[in-house]
Amino acid sequence: MKLVSFSTPGGNIRPGALVGDIVVDLNKAGYADALAAITAGLTVPPDGPTFPLAQVKLHAPIANPPRIFAIGLNYRDHAIESKMELPKTPVIFFKLQTAIIGQGDAIVLPRNSTQPDYEAELAFVIGKGGFRIPGSAWREHVYGYTIINDVSARDVQLATSQWSMGKSFPTFCPMGPAIVTADEVPDPHTLAIGLSIDGEVLQNSNTRELIFRIPDLIEYISSIAPLLPGDIVSTGTPSGVGLGRKPQRWLKPGETVTVTIQGLGSLTNPVVAE
Repeated sequence: MKLVSFSTPGGNIRPGALVGDIVVDLNKAGYADALAAITAGLTVPPDGPTFPLAQVKLHAPIANPPRIFAIGLNYRDHAIESKMELPKTPVIFFKLQTAIIGQGDAIVLPRNSTQPDYEAELAFVIGKGGFRIPGSAWREHVYGYTIINDVSARDVQLATSQWSMGKSFPTFCPMGPAIVTADEVPDPHTLAIGLSIDGEVLQNSNTRELIFRIPDLIEYISSIAPLLPGDIVSTGTPSGVGLGRKPQRWLKPGETVTVTIQGLGSLTNPVVAE
């Protein structure tokens, strides 16, 4: 199932199941929002009113995750291009909920940064929470997968050892277009992942290159903080980001950024100036 959040003209945002070119309204089945559907473990669309996809607006598939954990330096080639040591344990920071936007929404470049960057990332969404989860049980706890563009203000991020503020400007967490439930993704560690700007391919890799895989991340994070239904873990980006290029390449107003992950679709966002 593909879980989305959508609105009709003049209507409120509500959860839906995307089936081909049709959106099934989950609100009528008793789900207040996407988080409620995730918490209930919904993976099969119930009966309900339907809308043609062309007649609705898709929003970020979940607007209120309890937390967004993000993993830094989790592809070997990206760590090398960033001139940083390969991590011995997962490098974890947070993106704030207020940074979330959805398919087609504009990435707004802030006035107080001159180095806005892009990062294509596979994210997984926790369904069943837990504390001290063994890596061997990871599949029991993953509800599904989505795409995140971990937009980063590099000058703000690297001004201190703490990265979260440079990652959390408004609009710096494009997500979507859907959360694809885990039953539709047999192996999340073999997915092609890429990013292009105005058709130019800048990132092109595969999730098999992850240093810390999903079982490792679930075991490590939950050994410290209990995972909650709806938590998002964005697993890191491969090489090709603007920071690592020569010359460095930053996002510019007027561009359009597209992240594509095999089996999850594409997430496209225009870029504008504040």
